[in-house]
Amino acid sequence: MIFTPVILIHMATAIASVAVGGAMFLMKKGTVQHRLSGRLWVVLMAVTALVSFAIQSRGHFSWIHLLSLVVLFMLVRAVLAVRRRNIRLHQRLVIGTYTGLLIAGMFALAPWRRLGHLVWHAASLA
Repeated sequence: MIFTPVILIHMATAIASVAVGGAMFLMKKGTVQHRLSGRLWVVLMAVTALVSFAIQSRGHFSWIHLLSLVVLFMLVRAVLAVRRRNIRLHQRLVIGTYTGLLIAGMFALAPWRRLGHLVWHAASLA
């Protein structure tokens, strides 16, 4: 198994999503910085989800690809919610999506998963 360009893009955008999203939770809400960071986070999350469809096991999608569809749906809903000034819904959607990102990341890094196997062997820990 090797790190393909698709896997590297997926990992880079996922890691950047974790960092940008985490920083946003610490920012004052509604500021220009928050809005710009939010746009960046949405793009990073969308790229992460879209690129995941190119990562397949034996040429087939797995159940985990459903999460990518959910992420794309949640991102659209979160953007629409904030544009409609429904801040409470926006917050719930973003927090839920970010939490899902963290859970998916932990699951993806499990040693028996392809990505986890690659990471642990690259780090010489498995």
